[in-house]
Amino acid sequence: MQINASPNDMQAAGPQQMPDKDLSLYVAPQWKLIWWKFRKHRLAVFSAVVVLLIYGVALTAEFFAPFDPEAFAARYTYAPPQPINWFHEGQFMPHVNGYQVEVNTESMSRTFVLDEEQVIPIRFFAEGHAYKLLGLIDTNIHLVGPVDEDDPMFLLGADRLGRDVLSRIIYGARISMSIGLIGVTISLVIGIILGGISGYYGGWVDNLIQRLIEFIRSLPTIPLWMALAAALPLTWPPLQMYLAITIILSFIGWTDLARVVRSRYLSLRGEDFVTAVDLDGASQQRIMFRHMLPAFYSHIIASLTLAIPGMILAETALSFLGLGLRPPTISWGVLLQEAQNLRSVATAPWLLTPAIAVIVAVLALNFLGDGIRDAADPYM
Repeated sequence: MQINASPNDMQAAGPQQMPDKDLSLYVAPQWKLIWWKFRKHRLAVFSAVVVLLIYGVALTAEFFAPFDPEAFAARYTYAPPQPINWFHEGQFMPHVNGYQVEVNTESMSRTFVLDEEQVIPIRFFAEGHAYKLLGLIDTNIHLVGPVDEDDPMFLLGADRLGRDVLSRIIYGARISMSIGLIGVTISLVIGIILGGISGYYGGWVDNLIQRLIEFIRSLPTIPLWMALAAALPLTWPPLQMYLAITIILSFIGWTDLARVVRSRYLSLRGEDFVTAVDLDGASQQRIMFRHMLPAFYSHIIASLTLAIPGMILAETALSFLGLGLRPPTISWGVLLQEAQNLRSVATAPWLLTPAIAVIVAVLALNFLGDGIRDAADPYM
């Protein structure tokens, strides 16, 4: 930053004549400095909006999903996506076209062709299946839906059972995005405790914890996941399986955060304020978690934001390979299991749509983490 006046001139002029911009910079709290720098990172701000939208949709999935994710229609198995048309006969009327079923005489398979003469109007805030919004409010209003519930409306196509892919992707966001938050929270607790102890005490304690971290990181990931997944009983209910997979991912993913915390404790251990509180008689636990830990909160937040995409990708990979969550649980990884069959993908490429949701979420979280990491040192 360029300051027009020298420090001596400012001191002589008095604080009342110091430029307001310069004065606010030096007296502002750390969170405000981080916010001022973060909002200049346009890509990070845009990514933050995308992340908030994804979590908002996941939280209220019942409202945004047009249909029940488990509702199926055998007549429309592998039905292709229906593009939205906004005008009909010169008037604004959002609608989709219905289907005509044709039989391929060579392969004796059904194919769906859009029928332009069949118009299915789309209604906003339409009535549909009943649900509890946020688990509290009884309602049956959905963001979009057909005027007649019996009319087919598959904006992103249908799967092998005739279930709406869009509704299942929206519901899948709840599991896939929450597993990142819960998993990172557990990793945060383990990483701060073990990383803090390692960096603050040093010596044989540091060596022991670092050897443990190196051992965990040296384990081959896929065989380890296969062994842990095989140890989980198939008879467990979906919620119990979800919690088990989350805990497994957390116990594997805490090592990176622990090393970040350790390095920060090592750099702060010799600072004057640490020596002062130590001479003042503060306990070691108070020094570690009350005085040293808040000094790098911003770095922890940045590390957490960058760790969430890894958790999401891990859950997606596990579920895709059949080692993680299993149906009837709905997550993006479980939905991608439908794309394991090359024949299904060849005839219904829209089954890969959940991969687009994974890519968007991971990129948005990575860009957000980069922005927070750059803003963590606001004086740079």
